[in-house]
Formats: sequence, C-alpha cells, structure tokens
Amino acid sequence: MARRKSLEERIADRQARRPPLEEGKTFEHGPAKYLFVVLISIIVLGHFIGLFVLMGLGIH
Repeated sequence: MARRKSLEERIADRQARRPPLEEGKTFEHGPAKYLFVVLISIIVLGHFIGLFVLMGLGIH
C-alpha cells in the first residue's frame, strides 16, 4: 500500500525546491505585499479626507 508523505515532509520538499530569497526582498508572499499596500493607502487616504472635512467645518 502506498503511503502518502506527511504534511511536514511535503512542506520540507517544497521549500527545498524553492530558489533562495533575493537580497533586500521584504515580503516573501505576494498577496501579503498587496494587502499591506492597500491597507496603508486606505489609512493615509482616510486621514487626508478627515483633515479636509475638519478644515471645511472650521474645527481646529
């Protein structure tokens, strides 16, 4: 009967086949990078919108 490798063995095999990470690369996962950029952009945009709203209302 054929035995399937354990999850840990499959992960180790997959990581062994990967090329080494490039120097200076911050994010190992592409989706995490895009999520980080989107969230930071939303926060900065929200702060600017809030600033302009408060300036328009004359609140210091």
